[in-house]
This record gives sequence, structure tokens and C-alpha cells, in this order.
Amino acid sequence: IAWAPDPEALERLRIVHLGRKSPLFERLRGLGDLPPGDRKAAGALLNGARVRLETAVAVRAAALGAGTGGPAVDVTLPGRASSRGAAHPIPATIDAMLEIFRGMGFGAVRGPEVVTETDNFDFLNTAPDHPARDMQDTFYLAPVPGGPPGPDGRVMLRGHTSAMWRREMARREPPVHLVFPGRVYRRDAADATHSPVFHQVEGLWVDDRCRFSDLRGVLEGFFGQFFGRPVPVRFEPRFFPFTEPSTEVSIECTSCRGRGCPACARSGWLEVLGAGMVHPNILAAAGRGWAAPGVRGFAFGIGVERLAMLKHGITDMRWLYDNDLRVLAQVRG
Repeated sequence: IAWAPDPEALERLRIVHLGRKSPLFERLRGLGDLPPGDRKAAGALLNGARVRLETAVAVRAAALGAGTGGPAVDVTLPGRASSRGAAHPIPATIDAMLEIFRGMGFGAVRGPEVVTETDNFDFLNTAPDHPARDMQDTFYLAPVPGGPPGPDGRVMLRGHTSAMWRREMARREPPVHLVFPGRVYRRDAADATHSPVFHQVEGLWVDDRCRFSDLRGVLEGFFGQFFGRPVPVRFEPRFFPFTEPSTEVSIECTSCRGRGCPACARSGWLEVLGAGMVHPNILAAAGRGWAAPGVRGFAFGIGVERLAMLKHGITDMRWLYDNDLRVLAQVRG
């Protein structure tokens, strides 16, 4: 053993002298056949031999610079750095958005993803025949077998986090400055820019001094902080049931800086959210201090995936859900 020329030869000797078929192992296994008075002395001799053989193998293995039967280890080589995990781009984007809004005075409220039709549509001034109520646009849930129908209409997966408004307005009074982050659901086919499951951060600001100019200031300030530079913002009139007046908000294309490129269809602008002043019907339905003279508010809804794509140069929303480490490693942090 002391003169074994390499680890392979040492391993062969170990098997011959210490393996399960070695003479030493056979002797140890036969201790039970000896007379009781002889077992102790024989066991001591055999175990002593085993220890000396194991020690000789270990000493020679150390001299050869290898573990028994294994490759040599060069202790002078630098160590291998372990990989560290990081937040997924979607929750990381939500955290970044909430940090900015907290600095503006907004509080964050999270709520259930299963809501009633009243929460999602009726309270938000959505007409009974609005297309969003159709089965092809909304995920309705089957009622509990044998259970009575709910007083607030059908149960569904929320289509926007504005479904939290009724709950929060019922337990608060103005002034209120809140954002509602969370997962929402719509019957959209998955493609480069759509998903049946996505995330929103919606905002609601209501007091007796609120103006449309405040909405503009909040959004311009938010985008400037989120992208780390002043970003031109454009407002165009649109219709939404829960705001009046309503606006569609676009920002200058983050790829071409307004010059026009394929990402913005050569327009120089990217649509990012809808917003507007809270519809008076909603404030009236909330009652109490919400319907007081002079009280008004603004609201906005921002798609999280859309902002994550713009910030990290991602062209296909599905990449955010494929769990491809090659993609995630490029956008983490």
C-alpha cells in the first residue's frame, strides 16, 4: 500500500485487503463461530489490523494528492462562486412602482382575486350590456352546488384591481390616496403583448382639492423616477366607464426617444395606461363623505408587465413567464 504508484492502484489494493470479499472481512464475519472465550481477543486483533490497513490507505491517498478512487484536488485553484437568486422581474417591478408611489403619499392595499360582479362592474359604473361582462372576456366562477346566489351578483376572477374600490370606500372616507397592486384575469389569448393572467397597479386619489393637473403631475413624476430620466407624457381623450373625463396616456418611446422605430410603430409614442377623473356616479354610490360637495378624485391603471418590458427591452411578454434563466439573468436587479 505504501508504494502504490497511483490512485487507481491504491483503490485496487484497498478492495483486496479491505473489501467485502477480503480475507480480513471473512475473518471478521466469522467471529461468531469462535468459542465465546476467544471472540474478544480475536476481535481486537482483527480490528487492529483493519485500522492499520485503513490508516495506510489514507496516508498513501494523501501523498498521492487524491481521495481514494477520485480525481486529484488542486487546493491552489480559486473557489467556484455560488450563484445567487434574485427577484423575478414582475415582483421586482411592482416593488419599484410601490416605492415611488409611497414617496408621493400613496398607501398600498392588496385584496382578494375572487370578487363579485358588483365589485368588478356594477359599482364601477359599467353598463349591464358592456362587452367586458361577456363570458368571452371575463372568468366567471361556478356557484357552490346547492348554495344560494350571492347578494352581490355572480362570482368571478377580478378583471382589474379597481374591484377593490367598493370595499375600501365602504370602510374609509376622503381624503384617500391608495394604490392597488395585484394579479388580474381576462380571457385574452397569450401572445407577445397579451396574457390571460397579468398584473396591475391601479391608483385612486380622492379629496376636495383634486384636479386633473394633479393626475398629470403624479404620472409625469412617476415615469421620470421609474425610468431614471424625464419622460415626455401625452394625454388623449378616451372612454372608460369609471372615469369622466377619461384619457389614454402614452409616453415617449423608450427605444427611439421619439424618433420613430418598429417598437412604437414609427409613431414615437407608446401607450402605457388609462386614467381619468373618478366618475361622479361612483362617488355618489359610495355615499357618506364620498358624495360631499366638492369631493373629487382621479384614478389610473398601469400594467406591470408592460412597464417591465419597456424598462428591460423585452419584446415578448411570454418571456416573463417561461422561467428561462438566460432571460431572467439579464433583467434581474
